[in-house]
Amino acid sequence: MSKKIFKIENCKNFTGYKPCFPFSECHQKGRCEKPNPIGKRILIINLDAMGAVVQTTSMLKAIKRKFPQSTISWITLKNAVRLLDNNPFLDNVYEWNAESWLVLQNLKWDLVYSADKTKLACSFAKTLKSKKNLGFGINENGVIKPLNKEAKYLFKLGLDDNLKFKLNKKVGTEILQEAMQLNFKRDEYILNLSSEEEEFCAKYKKENNISEKDLVVGFNTGCSNLFQNKKMTIAQHVSIIKKLLNEKNIKIVLLGGREDTERNLEISKIIGNKIINTPTTEGVRNGICYENICDVVVSGDSFGMHVAIGLKKFVIAWFGLSCWSEIDLYDRGVKLIPEGLQCAPCWKKNCPYDLECIQMIDLEKIVTEILNYKKRK
Repeated sequence: MSKKIFKIENCKNFTGYKPCFPFSECHQKGRCEKPNPIGKRILIINLDAMGAVVQTTSMLKAIKRKFPQSTISWITLKNAVRLLDNNPFLDNVYEWNAESWLVLQNLKWDLVYSADKTKLACSFAKTLKSKKNLGFGINENGVIKPLNKEAKYLFKLGLDDNLKFKLNKKVGTEILQEAMQLNFKRDEYILNLSSEEEEFCAKYKKENNISEKDLVVGFNTGCSNLFQNKKMTIAQHVSIIKKLLNEKNIKIVLLGGREDTERNLEISKIIGNKIINTPTTEGVRNGICYENICDVVVSGDSFGMHVAIGLKKFVIAWFGLSCWSEIDLYDRGVKLIPEGLQCAPCWKKNCPYDLECIQMIDLEKIVTEILNYKKRK
């Protein structure tokens, strides 16, 4: 009986401009000898904040469970593209630009996951040749709308403050996956380092005299400039760090992006050379590596927090204006929330109450949780 083969154009390996493998002659037969089926052609549109992109990776395993034979592509903004490096579930990653639009608009899709409630993402989804779109779309008046009944809860969450701030108990990963008709199983974020990046981390630890005995505590001191009221004060950071420096075998690392450079420098000047102030201007992948050297990450609700979750670190996260109920630490951490404060969460850019939620952060609890983790390590 002859071996079953399928048409070459249905193989992921075939591009039409070079052999799939050296000296292979599949094209001459019009058939594929080493089939790698395309299966369902799926596109994810996710142009939201960088932290949201990391969080959205948690739905990839659910997609593969539902469509084992599939080819998954993802389009995102330039600053988030590198977050998808080394992701085994993705076949193609496209940067948001005119060249990518041209390619994607000329392909056929079995399914498009339109994950963002933005005019830009929804408008783009509408231009694609797709059999089915799930998530969010846009009408002729420029109004965002849910495309399927399962997306209505996530849609309503953006319109009903009482539901979002008080009633909702579901984590964001569950809400999104339900909106996309996926079976939620609390899958982890997918944020993988390459072998070269792992070597970079090991070398950096050696250069900074970090041993296996040390507990490395990273302080992600800032956040996006879009919501600056998520930040703890410099004085609060200094207070916690000074207490930890009295402990044996604890190394303190300052983490952050380009926007946190001056803040970290100021903290470093106050504390002195007893802490490690990691570079903030070397790009997102190096930033992830610096966070990877830590055992514990102390952070507000920010991109850095999502990176720490993705790297499976023990996370101590404080909250004020944002919704702590939507964040899943996967049983590896502690949430500090402003108990009894009626105005939180609020998602306001300007606070009329002198940032009481930030003032309420329990600094002693942060120290205690770090020391408790050290005992367990």
